[in-house]
Amino acid sequence: MAFRVALRRSYGSPGLVSQLSSSSSRGRVCVSPVLIAQRNQSSSPKIKVDFDQNTGVAVMHMQSPPVNSLSLDFLTELCISLEKLEMDKGCRGLIVTSSLPKVFSAGLDILEMYGKSPERCGEFWKAVQEMWLKFYSSNMVTIAAINGSSPAGGCLLSLTCDYRIMADNPRYSIGLNETLLGIVAPFWFKDTLLNTVGHRNTEIALQLGLLYKPSDALKIGLVDQLVPEDQLLATATQTMSKWLAIPEHARQITKSMMRKPTIDKLRSSREADVQNFVSFITKESIQKSLRAYMEMLRQKKA
Repeated sequence: MAFRVALRRSYGSPGLVSQLSSSSSRGRVCVSPVLIAQRNQSSSPKIKVDFDQNTGVAVMHMQSPPVNSLSLDFLTELCISLEKLEMDKGCRGLIVTSSLPKVFSAGLDILEMYGKSPERCGEFWKAVQEMWLKFYSSNMVTIAAINGSSPAGGCLLSLTCDYRIMADNPRYSIGLNETLLGIVAPFWFKDTLLNTVGHRNTEIALQLGLLYKPSDALKIGLVDQLVPEDQLLATATQTMSKWLAIPEHARQITKSMMRKPTIDKLRSSREADVQNFVSFITKESIQKSLRAYMEMLRQKKA
């Protein structure tokens, strides 16, 4: 593949562009082929971000095999990558997607919650909070290009975006299924879903831990659009241009007006939320549920 004309920069953790050749099929996100300037800082990046200066749009590829689990390291790299984009005044839009087949993100890493000290659990939960706060309050236009299953924390990440486009594949699913693991979704998970699909859909979804097929997710408004998987990034790019055509100050103020009450609610009670999580997740009954779930996964894999 030849690269020319424009300049695309790479952000995030060190080495984020080292796997460019493996993801070149996703290069359709830019209008024209581009020349890549690479910045390598790590041998095992979990996030790769490509930024096209011509369009002002960045594409964030999650690439943490096998399923983009939201571990502490992953969340830290994710937040750093977003911070760098936020500091670049030339970046106005962000498309979030996965470089892994069949999965957007499998959600919170259970190993961060099982058998860990209260201090470690607290550190992990602060990172989850930080991810949500940064994405949900971002001034950029954010679009989730959901190219695989997206349960629990993966669903939450997509919900922080302004618009969600999902691959129309009945094998994929999306939803906040925490109750199936014996875990209770915290109020800000609940409020994010509530702000998206309404009270009744949220109540049913959270109590039953529902995972929706793409067509059902579209019906309740959990996703905004379904497209064939090979058209996902192209559609996200086209959709982004419509959002960026709106006067930026008006759009940002409107976004803040819609989301500020939920954001302020968490910001004013972050420490209490961490303590509640740690107290809950370290209970023997909850640890037992997590252990049983992990054993079920092991047996299923075997």
